[in-house]
Amino acid sequence: MLERLRDWGVDHVFGYPGDGINGILAAWTRTGNKPAFVQSRHEEMSAFEAVGYAKFTGRPGVCMATSGPGAIHLLNGLYDAKLDHVPVVAIVGQTDRTAMGGSYQQEVDLLSLYKDVASAYVQVVTVPEQLPNVLDRAMRIAVAERAPTAIIIHGDVQELEYTPPAHEFKMVPSSLGLDRPRIAPDDDAVRRAADILNAGNKVAMLVGAGARDARDQLVEVADLLGAGAAKALLGKDVLSDDLPWVTGSIGLLGTRPSYELMTGCDTLLIVGSSFPYSQFLPEYGQARGVQIDIDAEYIGMRYPNEVNLVSDAAAALTALIPMLERKSDRSWREEIEANVARWWDTMQMQAQVESDPINPLRLFSELSSRLPIDAIVTADSGSAANWYARQLKFRGNMRGSLSGTLATMGPAVPYGIGAKFGVPERPVIAFAGDGAMQMNGLAELITVQRYWQQWTDPRLIVAIIHNNDLNQVTWEMRAMGGAPKFEESQSLPDVDYAGFAAGLGLAAERITDAEKLGDAWDRALAADRPTVLDVYTDPDMPPIPPHATWEQFVDVTKSVVAGDKDSWGFVKQGVKTKLQELLPRRNR
Repeated sequence: MLERLRDWGVDHVFGYPGDGINGILAAWTRTGNKPAFVQSRHEEMSAFEAVGYAKFTGRPGVCMATSGPGAIHLLNGLYDAKLDHVPVVAIVGQTDRTAMGGSYQQEVDLLSLYKDVASAYVQVVTVPEQLPNVLDRAMRIAVAERAPTAIIIHGDVQELEYTPPAHEFKMVPSSLGLDRPRIAPDDDAVRRAADILNAGNKVAMLVGAGARDARDQLVEVADLLGAGAAKALLGKDVLSDDLPWVTGSIGLLGTRPSYELMTGCDTLLIVGSSFPYSQFLPEYGQARGVQIDIDAEYIGMRYPNEVNLVSDAAAALTALIPMLERKSDRSWREEIEANVARWWDTMQMQAQVESDPINPLRLFSELSSRLPIDAIVTADSGSAANWYARQLKFRGNMRGSLSGTLATMGPAVPYGIGAKFGVPERPVIAFAGDGAMQMNGLAELITVQRYWQQWTDPRLIVAIIHNNDLNQVTWEMRAMGGAPKFEESQSLPDVDYAGFAAGLGLAAERITDAEKLGDAWDRALAADRPTVLDVYTDPDMPPIPPHATWEQFVDVTKSVVAGDKDSWGFVKQGVKTKLQELLPRRNR
């Protein structure tokens, strides 16, 4: 099995040991640890590390766990892979065949358990002759379907002498490798799409992770159409934020220019995105729609498009470009660029709003201009995702990701670890909330300590938003439920994260003064080892949605102020933050 993984180019397997995979672990001692076994602190982290590895390398991630509880622990990370369309192969143990059906220790019906998360392919290996075909199919399907697959191997089967499938009846031979086709667009569909886009006066583009390999074509199409482009959260690194017509993220965590782009357009071009929040797209009937996506399963499901073009994004846009007419009226583009310029001014002003102790927006703002051109940025779910989406300007070859669709807590640090094994020469910055750190990030710092000296570039910076509050849910309760903060569920115990990291031998800083943030980032980016920045932030800084009006902000405040012990703090900070959108700009 390990030889076959090596033949597939697998260089790392993220896992945790257990007696259900003892036979496989024993084989590792005979291989010189090739592929390298990366031991996490918990199987869920192994799965997240495989997802991070796959997201930032484009190659399938592989994770491994023992039978029963180990296999169960992988599930959350595998669902993250499934919902974000990432190729991951899970290899899990199972109790011996002789014990099956006997309510034996760690006997779980893994085939049933995995049939949803690994719906693309899950299979049990019961004899050695199955192995090549099952493993090859798991790898191929994971890549082809951009999905998690799973292999279940009984403990006693792991101990059997390997014999390859024979050339006889009911034996299934197999082969390595997969050369993926570039799915070309239908010519008639391209012409119909071009007619719609040429007829529009105010064209908006929405780009997602599926357009990552079509950056040059996206820029040319936007220029011809005088369009602006909003980015789905998983597509934040597809287009540079230095482009003046790129409006940034879209949705509840998005920007006001993206909201204005969608409410003002008369034509919508969606490329490589299945962004689910249709309330942030144009009103039905407002805009004519064209969508390009490589997967017919996910096309045409968010907006009533006139053309749903199934194709590789780059191939479709390349075919489309010669048919597009350059729009001479650039007033729509000029309006978009003015909105974008004002927005970035607003973000800078909001980051400078005084807070006690530190405005969390400033933590991100101070990094943005300092980001290395080859940086990889990961973020946790929660308030970290808000500021990641809005405050960081990506440019050049920067990459970034988070748990986009599952929106689970805890992946920022293990994503970063997976990235460091996949592209060890690149610096990685992980933004995590203190809730996520207490859930699993602290333990995974031990994994960082164990392996960091293997990385070509030792820089993995974990920046912690330390506010002793499960802040995103606190704000969701206030804004969506009209309810005050519920202390018993929302408040966190205080932890010395920097002290914990320093005890592991990592570089660590405790920061309570906003004026020291810039220097702290400089030191972390120049460090010769991983760094933890324990940044004490103000929980009362509101993640104001891009479409929120002043009247809505006042209404929310009135609904919760009476029962919320932090009412004065969030009212004061909310007013100061919202005002930055309303203040006049020089030369704007």
